[in-house]
Amino acid sequence: MGGTEPEGEWHQPYGLALVFHPDLIKGTSLAKTIHEYSFFCYDSCEALHVSEKERALIDICFGNIETEVKQNIDKHSKKILVANIELLLKYCSRFYDRQFITRETANHQVIEKFENLLTDYILSENLQNIGLPSVTYFAEELHLSPNYLGDLLKKETGKTTLELIHLKILDLAKEKVIDTSKSISEIAYELGFKYPQHFTRLFKQKVGISPLEFRGLN
Repeated sequence: MGGTEPEGEWHQPYGLALVFHPDLIKGTSLAKTIHEYSFFCYDSCEALHVSEKERALIDICFGNIETEVKQNIDKHSKKILVANIELLLKYCSRFYDRQFITRETANHQVIEKFENLLTDYILSENLQNIGLPSVTYFAEELHLSPNYLGDLLKKETGKTTLELIHLKILDLAKEKVIDTSKSISEIAYELGFKYPQHFTRLFKQKVGISPLEFRGLN
């Protein structure tokens, strides 16, 4: 959080930071769930933009934490501190969900670009020459962090970035599997898989039957 002096005058940005030792949350419910807060890996350009009301709630959380830190330590200190940190993170999650919704137009543009990039990659020689595309590849092409792209796609499509990549590749795989002139192993290599068994496992997991069974049915 930051603020500035009146426009036209020299100003020094200021803000607040919350820093705590990992041992503070060890053995708490927050320790089990903190990895679910994916925004820790967002880039600075993907920062949370809060309204005045939202900022007021965050200020309250910071104020409660500051007050507790200045108190004499007792058996309740850790629980109260962790509870307020967890509350702060929950608010951030809520505000990010709101931000994804209010940026619906921009999000749809990102999704369209992602789908075009994915289609271009699969229809090019990249699958054979480079291999399966990674989530990081698309994030870099779209100038986003992998976590932010993943959260955006998940909220808009219900699927993760990796799931969308796999579904697109499997659509192409189904077309290739029907062609009996090539073995399943040859098709797997063409699709960018290093090992045919990985292709077979993914195909069966997503389609419900193995590539050979799919070929037999079609």
